[in-house]
Amino acid sequence: MRCTHWRRVPFDLAREVQEMPADTCIDRAVRCQLSVHDDGQHSGLLTDTGTYGTALWLRWHGTEEAELVVLPDCPVTAPGPDGEGCCLFAGHAQQHIWEDALKEVPCTN
Repeated sequence: MRCTHWRRVPFDLAREVQEMPADTCIDRAVRCQLSVHDDGQHSGLLTDTGTYGTALWLRWHGTEEAELVVLPDCPVTAPGPDGEGCCLFAGHAQQHIWEDALKEVPCTN
């Protein structure tokens, strides 16, 4: 299950992203992409950086100021021949994206 926290992208950070060399469009708000978690550290995906294997994330803690961070992609894939990639950043402490998906799919037997 995904974290339900959202954060509006501060105007100054949105402007900073638009000034980056890559042609980048971002949403006005992002949802934390991590699994449900107890700590207040949240991370929402803004966009790819244009550099292979990295992405631009908005990171915030509670109501404190948000910051832009460039993080490497998580290298872990799901087991099996069609191993889906994680889509989070390397070193995240919560479950991988595909682990959440496995828990959310009800058995229909």
